[in-house]
Amino acid sequence: GFTFSGICRVTCLYGQVQVFGFTISQGQPAQNVFSTYTHSRLTINAVHYSVHEKSKKEMKREARSLLRSYLNQDDRYCLMKNFSPLCSILLLERLKTSTVNFIISHPGLSYVFVQEIPTFQINSEYFALKSVGIRRERKKNGLRLTESAFSVMDELVSISCEEADGCPVILVCGSQDIGKSTFIRYLINQLLNSISCIDYLECDLGQTEFTPPGCISLLNVTEPVLVTMAGPKPSPPLRFSRIDDSHLYLLRTTFHPPEDTPENGLLWEVFLYMPDLSPSYVDDMDGLYTKSTSKVRNRGFHLAEFADNLECADEEKESPVLFTGYKLMSVKSEFVSGKTPRNRESHNKVLRELAVLSYLGQLQPPVPKPLCPLHGLTPYQVPFNAVALRIIHADVAPTHILYAVNASWVGLCKILDDVRGHAHGPILLAQTPICDCLGFGICRGIDMEKRLYHILTPVPPEELRNVNCLLVGTISIPQCVLKSQRGLEGTIPYITTDYNFKLPGASEKIGAREIEETRKEKVHPKPKFYRKTN
Repeated sequence: GFTFSGICRVTCLYGQVQVFGFTISQGQPAQNVFSTYTHSRLTINAVHYSVHEKSKKEMKREARSLLRSYLNQDDRYCLMKNFSPLCSILLLERLKTSTVNFIISHPGLSYVFVQEIPTFQINSEYFALKSVGIRRERKKNGLRLTESAFSVMDELVSISCEEADGCPVILVCGSQDIGKSTFIRYLINQLLNSISCIDYLECDLGQTEFTPPGCISLLNVTEPVLVTMAGPKPSPPLRFSRIDDSHLYLLRTTFHPPEDTPENGLLWEVFLYMPDLSPSYVDDMDGLYTKSTSKVRNRGFHLAEFADNLECADEEKESPVLFTGYKLMSVKSEFVSGKTPRNRESHNKVLRELAVLSYLGQLQPPVPKPLCPLHGLTPYQVPFNAVALRIIHADVAPTHILYAVNASWVGLCKILDDVRGHAHGPILLAQTPICDCLGFGICRGIDMEKRLYHILTPVPPEELRNVNCLLVGTISIPQCVLKSQRGLEGTIPYITTDYNFKLPGASEKIGAREIEETRKEKVHPKPKFYRKTN
């Protein structure tokens, strides 16, 4: 195995290797691999592969032929001197994407992918790997899973491949910082070795896997997740919704299979360091929409109240909601988290900011074009009377709504209500809707004269036509975005060195009245004045 830190592009030229549970074989497309400094390092492991009774001479001839497109004759000769049967040959390249370049351009977060760490092994390999953007790490720094984790994943992969009448439903739950995300990513990669796609239902608002934080989502994952943390991952189609009742909304609007789609099959529950969630334990406990006095019908659980809350059509209510039980599988984790109550929030904040920056990176032009600062991009102009507004996490006076929306992270949503017909706007919603979120953006300015919102978003225009609602929550624009606006002269918009914390609502805690000493530099939690930016 080769344990490393950094980011690179991996192509298997000959043989077969495995990274984070995903098998990469010769002839397959190159894979982007992210072995970040904030988590355990990834390892590229050689795996056994079939050679169909070829001689060593035949294998060398095949490997030499495959290398002609990548190396000159002298380099091929040097490489083939180290050739041995069942070896694997990899091409490691520097990863150049606009998203990665955008993240690295922010000094406060570049350390996640790139670090200049002193080493005593300065040799030709060190410089070769450095030119790619990675460095060799000790094996002890690599990601390690327990035998029970591998055993559970082997069984889940086997069941998923053998299930003919439906698709298994796997629920992973466990306590904080126990390794759930690592287990899920590894399991997804293992499953993608055998099946073409996995539906992933995101229920963790604060620490999302594939999207910016703040929404639940349903994603169809078709590419491996070769990254140890939240950040630049595959971008499958997204479905977003608000928490609580929105779980029901998401299930009702998305999990409505066509007639030729098989029903969901067995439910497999995997838990890490939690109470033993056996069927009898769950049956005796109250749930969000169920009581402990559940009725048993057809050897399953008939959840009448759950069915009523789904707001199904009349023909759907005729078929009762049945859960035919599940198999409980336990993973004993030896993982010791490096987080403490003191540094946990700051660590999680970094992950949330990386997820937001990854999303904003889609605004950048493709490489090799240079990065463009966000204030240099042309925003969309959205009329006041084209969208409704709602601050979902706090009560804001109507006269202060635009102060709260300006320079904020906004959800671009589609509600069922028709908001057209209002002469001027802004249009304010009295309640937070349960709706689809088609994407996210930044309200980078408000033109009061022309009554326009200026929105920066990577959502394509054909999708934006369906947006008729802007929702603002607790997710904020990373401070590094506001503080690292290159090319500006004079005062940077929304940043001040003279900020009065004694003002009601001026604290970073929403609604709190805290008196703090004025710091030398402070990024506004919410901008003091709204204005149109240049």
